[in-house]
Amino acid sequence: MAQTHFGYQTVDEAEKARRVRGVFDSVASRYDVMNDLLSMGMHRAWKAYTVAVANVKPGDRVLDIAGGTGDLARAFARKVGASGTVVHTDINEAMLRTGRDRLLDEGLVLPTTTCDAEHLPFADASFDLVTVAFGLRNMTHKDGALREMGRVLREGGRLMVLEFSKVAAPLAKPYDWYSFNVMPKIGRFVAGDEESYRYLAESIRMHPDQQTLKSMMKEAGFGHVDVHNMSAGVVALHVGIKC
Repeated sequence: MAQTHFGYQTVDEAEKARRVRGVFDSVASRYDVMNDLLSMGMHRAWKAYTVAVANVKPGDRVLDIAGGTGDLARAFARKVGASGTVVHTDINEAMLRTGRDRLLDEGLVLPTTTCDAEHLPFADASFDLVTVAFGLRNMTHKDGALREMGRVLREGGRLMVLEFSKVAAPLAKPYDWYSFNVMPKIGRFVAGDEESYRYLAESIRMHPDQQTLKSMMKEAGFGHVDVHNMSAGVVALHVGIKC
């Protein structure tokens, strides 16, 4: 069986899928609280910037992959209006259920489905915009997932990947110290799960940096890719246009 990485460990591909599922099953109920604590609320600004750059219009069709607790899906639904569609998806049922319930509590009823980004159950050219926020790094075959995202986009449609990336060199050491010493401890005390947040820190370091991901998106069929660094590169937004 082919092997891949799970954080810093080398595991069978099937084993990675099981372990990633276990991570998000464990943290789903405390995911939003932990995001606020670990990012000091900055994740809200990163997502708001993504929504602003997307500039969706009433009637647009949006696919939110790895949509989790529904932050982006909620924001896009309010912009596309009754004439548009936002499909809220995640491979992890616990995360998707948490997000669906939260959206319903706010009066938003969106199409919601559990699916694998590497094998999307949608027809070619179904969407104007595809988004994936903090989910690509957990995918086993990122190149295959990017091709699938391109497949379901119409010509001229856009893919937006919001993900942790390579921080600016002067901040690398303090960022590493925070990631490997503080984040797992917060995970232990707040979510009761230190190991999942140690995996989070490791998975960020194993994820392609800004230029590598830009190249991967171009190879997947996106003719133009812009990179927007945020918080000194802690996070980057990649915007690809299907040409």
